[in-house]
Amino acid sequence: DSVQMPLNVMDAHFNSFGRGVLPVLAKKNIGVLGMKSMGDKSILRSKTVSPVECLNFTMNLPVSVCITGCDSMEILEQGLNVARNFKPLTQAQVEAILAKTEVAAANGEYEPYKTIW
Repeated sequence: DSVQMPLNVMDAHFNSFGRGVLPVLAKKNIGVLGMKSMGDKSILRSKTVSPVECLNFTMNLPVSVCITGCDSMEILEQGLNVARNFKPLTQAQVEAILAKTEVAAANGEYEPYKTIW
């Protein structure tokens, strides 16, 4: 069994799948397909984090795979580079990323798939 869901630096602050659903999936040994690591670029428009930080954050979660968009060779190379060089983040690195995104994420503005209903 597996579940595909959005997991990203903004999710951690607003109606969080990572905090609410991810622990249940891990406990039940269900595979996790993490998507929207950059929120379809909306997270990047917040100018709070880089694409590399977004990918590293999502890959640091207990996911089976991190699905990311790929609309050019440059973006493909970026994703491959992050995957090839990935090292788990320290708690301090995670906290620093979350601190950078906390204010921007507070009302769900950069995760419109959570707020358009």
